Amino acid sequence: MKLRPLEDRIVIKQSDAEEKTTGGIILPDTAKEKPHIGKVVATGPGKMLDNGNLSKMSVKKNDKVIYAKYMGNEVEIDGEKYVILQESDILGIVEE
Repeated sequence: MKLRPLEDRIVIKQSDAEEKTTGGIILPDTAKEKPHIGKVVATGPGKMLDNGNLSKMSVKKNDKVIYAKYMGNEVEIDGEKYVILQESDILGIVEE
C-alpha cells in the first residue's frame, strides 16, 4: 500500500457487507449497512504527548477491530476502499 498514516491514525480495510439476512433474505446494495468491523492494514507511530514522549499504539497491523459508527474518512487507493480514523475511534479488538 502507498499510504502511511500519521500520528495516532489507523488505516482499516472494511469487512464486506452482509449479502443475506439471518433468515436468508438477499439484500440489495441500497439496503446493506456498512460494517463497523475491519482489519488494520497500517498504523501511525503514535500520538505526541505534551511532555514530548510518543504514546504507544494499542493496535497493530492485522488486528481485527470494531470502530465507532460514522467515524473516520473513507478513501480509495488502487481500487480498494479503506477507512482512516484515530486510535480513539477504535472500540475494541476482536480476538479469535
